Parts: sequence; C-alpha cells; structure tokens
Amino acid sequence: MIEQMHLRDLGVIADATLPFGPGFTAITGETGAGKTMVVSGLGLLMGERSDSGVVRSGAASASVEGIWVVPSEGPVADRVREAGGELEAIGGGESELYLSRTIAAEGRSRASAGGRAAPAGVLVDLAEKLVAVHGQTDQLRLKSQSAQREALDRFGGEATRAALAAYREAFDAWTGVDRELEQLVRERDDRAAEAERLRAALDEIELIAPEPGEDRRLTERAERLSNAEQLREAALSAREAISSEEDQPDVSALLADAQRSLERAGDPALADTAAQIADLGYRAADLAVSLSGYLADLDEHGPQELADVEERRAALSALVRAHGSLDAALELQESGSARLAELDDDGDRVERLTTLRVEARDALDAASGALTAARVEAADRLGAAATEELHALAMPNATLTVGVSDGPESAHGRDEIAFLLAPHPGAEPRPVAKGASGGELSRVMLAIEVVIAATDPVPTFIFDEVDAGIGGAAAIEVGRRLATLARSAQVIAVTHLAQVAAFAGNHLSVVKSSDGSITASSVTRLEGAEREAEMARLLSGMPDSDAALENARELLVLGARA
Repeated sequence: MIEQMHLRDLGVIADATLPFGPGFTAITGETGAGKTMVVSGLGLLMGERSDSGVVRSGAASASVEGIWVVPSEGPVADRVREAGGELEAIGGGESELYLSRTIAAEGRSRASAGGRAAPAGVLVDLAEKLVAVHGQTDQLRLKSQSAQREALDRFGGEATRAALAAYREAFDAWTGVDRELEQLVRERDDRAAEAERLRAALDEIELIAPEPGEDRRLTERAERLSNAEQLREAALSAREAISSEEDQPDVSALLADAQRSLERAGDPALADTAAQIADLGYRAADLAVSLSGYLADLDEHGPQELADVEERRAALSALVRAHGSLDAALELQESGSARLAELDDDGDRVERLTTLRVEARDALDAASGALTAARVEAADRLGAAATEELHALAMPNATLTVGVSDGPESAHGRDEIAFLLAPHPGAEPRPVAKGASGGELSRVMLAIEVVIAATDPVPTFIFDEVDAGIGGAAAIEVGRRLATLARSAQVIAVTHLAQVAAFAGNHLSVVKSSDGSITASSVTRLEGAEREAEMARLLSGMPDSDAALENARELLVLGARA
C-alpha cells in the first residue's frame, strides 16, 4: 500500500503531504481545488507519461514522492533490486519502498525507485503489481470487449490464466509454422531460380578449382615470363662474372688465385684468411650452379608456360568478375553447398511443414476449447457474484450476465465476451456498452472490482470519481462497498459525494487559497468538527448550515458502523 505521498509544485498544489495508510481514504475538495492533481501525482508515480503542463506556473520543476509498504520478498522487491534500488526493512516481513518522479518545466522527466535513478518503465512494471486505477475513462473502457475479457480472465484466477497461457503457446506455435509455410510456398519460384543460379556457379567454381592466392601468384609468374629475355641477359651476365664458361677472368678464378697466393706465402697468420677465401670460392660455385639452373628453366618453360599462365589467369578472371574476388568465389564454394541443399529440400520441407501445421492446428483447437470452457465456468460465477453486488448497490432488480460466444481467432482466444445488464425482471439483457447509464456503469464496474478482488487481489485501488452520475441511497451503497473492499485492500477514492466520503476511515481535503496574485492548494486531514463541516459542504454547499451539519453527523455515524 502507499503510506504517504508528497507533492511539490504540481498544478495548483505548491507543497502538500498526503497521509494515506491502510483502509479507505476519501479525498474531497471544491471544483478546481486540485483533486485531479492528487490522481495525476499517483499516475506519475506509476510511470504514466509526463507533461510539462503539470508544472506549477513559475516553478522550475514539479516533483512527486511516494512511500509504499511492500513485502520484503516477492515480485515487487525483485523488480526494484533488478533496477538497482533498495528497500528499507521495517519488520514483519515488510519494507518501505521510495518512489519519485520529477518533471522539469521544459519537459524532461526523471524517475527513481528504491533510491536509484530508473526509467519510467520500471515504475510501470511496479504499478502493475501494486495498483489498480479506476476513473471515468475506465468506466468508458469497460464498454470495450477487450476490457470485459480482461476482467473475466482476472476473475477466473489460476484456471483461466493457465488455459490462456497454454492457448497463447499453441497460437504462437501454429502462427509460426503457418507463416513459415506460406512464405516458403510464396517464394518457391524465386527459391528454385536461386538454386539453379547457385548450382551453375558452384559447377563453374568446381570446374576451375581455384586455390587461395592463386591469382596473385600467377600474376607474378606471368610478369617474370614476359621479361624472360631481360632476365636471361641479367642471369647470364651474373653467371659469367662468377664463373665464365669462356676463357675470361671471373670471380671464381680470381678467388682461386688469391687462395693460392696466400698458401704459397706459408705464413700461418694467413691460413685463416686463405680458408675464408676458399669458402667464398665454394659459395661462388654454388651461385653459378643456381644461375645455370635458372637459365635452363627459362629456356625450357618460357613461351609455352606463359601461354598456360595467361589461359589460367583468364579463367580465374571470369570467377573474379562473377563474384567480385577470388576469395568470394572460394567462400561461396564453401558455404553454397549447404544453401543449395536447403533450397533443394523445399519440396520435402513443404510436406513436413504441412504436417506440422495440421498438428499445430489440432493442438490450438484443443487449447481453445479448454480456454473457452474455463471462461464459461468463470462467466457463470462472475455474473452471479456481480449480480449480488449490484443488489447491494441499490440495483435490487438488476441482473448481470457474462456471455461467452464464438468470435474471431486472435492471440486472446476465439471467444467474444459481453457483459449484459438487465436492469429489472423481464427486461432484455443488453450490453453494458449500450444499455447502462453513467451511474449504472459506475456501479457495474465497482461490483466487478469487488468480486474480482476476492480472486485476484491488488494491494491498492484508486477510484477517481467513480460515483459520478449517482446519488442518494445508491451513493451510500457505493460508499459501503468501498469500505468493504478496504477490508482486504487499500482504497483511495476521489469523490464529490458526502454519502461516499462518510465511509472513509481517513478523510483528506484539498483546499484552494489565493492572496490575489497566486493561487495555491494544500491538503489537510479532517477530523471532528472540520470533517463535519466538509461533509455539510458536500451535502448542501453550506458548511455552516445546521441542517446540513446534522445530516453530515448522521452519515458519519452510518459510515462508522459499516
């Protein structure tokens, strides 16, 4: 439950603290005093979209802070800790949770949960577990089939939730298979054409059988073969300089002369040098042999090899033109086989997916039937329980029926849910969307919420003028039912009816004041004579009227007995 909320510069409220606590809290005040800002502040703490228009004129920002009492362990605590926030233990397995929201005048919004900055989405997640809000817009929403379906499923409890979860799993499985099969059939011609292109490309690559880096190596080889004559002259000149086949001075002969000269000198100090010259002679001889082999290779492979290299380069160039690079062609050769196998398997895939779709459809039919059965059972109980509540809400002859009929297939099932109201015996039940007045719709919504609370409890209920359109005895019964709901949950109601406020254990009044230039509102907890005066004002508009005060006291006594 929310224990306390502090508002600063929110609308007409400059600075106010609202003590809520357990039970039923009624919030009253004159029109324009700022009751709406209280609901707006609660909405901001629940992650609703912010609007710079709520910032009080002249203020740099508006802020809302709330202290909630929550279980120390459970979904709420887990979500807060997941967001990096902390809870403050207060004993008895409960902790305090601090939430805040700040809206700058230029529109920026910041939120925090458990003392740590957090996205507004975290507040939305927490709100789903902490609060149920009902206002006049929610009454209008109750006219929609989706809202009626959600209400029925909430009332159905675990049985309906399990059936709905199983249905959605089966629905997702069926739609997945159906979508895949339809796409496969739709793209069959394109896929067949792709297979033919891929097969031709792979055949060409396989025929040419390229090797990684082969194009670069062939380019280098072709360049060398194209310059064979220049290379021959260079190699021959080098070989002749090292070891001439003709009777000309060369490196080998000169080294041999140098070695002999040192050896003839007979000086031991020159022996090492002579040995080094001898080694140079051996190396020169090896170089001469190597150059002779190079020259022989040029003579043997020159013209014919160049033709072969150019032919091979032309074949590789065709692959490069087709695929962008030789590496791309090799990559396609490596990966294309698997893709081709997939494309060639289309016929078998169609057959397999068709079988799977039939099986998925059978499973979906079974899950749909189970969900419908669960809803029909819950609908009977919800209609009976809500009818009983309506009788207590000054609609003694009304009957609410929850109809479950065949509808279009969707992720929510194949059922159309309709809340039908017969205001008196003999009347034809009509959808509440068409046949219920504003006051009747308020009571239908409250009756449903009271009934659902027994099977799907929510810690806090917030009602924003759900008593609109009713009065007299009906308003008293609305107040009585809110008090009943407050026995198992916290109830906060913004109301303009004394008959409703009388049943609250905590009465807060939003009061507007002005010094002629600035208008501001404050919030006060009412007790004793102050509460009687506010009740009299709600009844007659005259807080000092003796008759109104007497009536107010009677209502307060009635509320205290509830």
